Amino acid sequence: QLQLVESGGGLVQPGGSLRLSCTASGFTVDNYAIGWFRQAPGKEREGVSCIYRRGGSTNYADSVKGRFTISRDNAKNTVYLQMNSLKPEDTAVYYCAAHWSPLYSGTYCLTWGYDYWGQGTQVTVSS
Repeated sequence: QLQLVESGGGLVQPGGSLRLSCTASGFTVDNYAIGWFRQAPGKEREGVSCIYRRGGSTNYADSVKGRFTISRDNAKNTVYLQMNSLKPEDTAVYYCAAHWSPLYSGTYCLTWGYDYWGQGTQVTVSS
């Protein structure tokens, strides 16, 4: 059974940092594209960042470029989202998701239909 579990959310002040983790079971994250998405109350879900399979390209939404970094630790079968310089508008439930594609690079991984989703972790940025 393929599962994804997010962790690392919480309450942080503006300008602070958090690192979200997405740990997989039942499959190897290095063989899949992994995406991070978020949904704020009353808003549609939006793509934040994604990483292609086998250490491939990374993509970011314009709203987080230069502040967020996605990475993968294959030994831990985990994908991370390091979030720095957090803003109140980053407040949302963050989800990770997995999608199999033969591609190693590109600029479209945030537009794909992802197949497997975690349960989400709340991030609140507030003073």
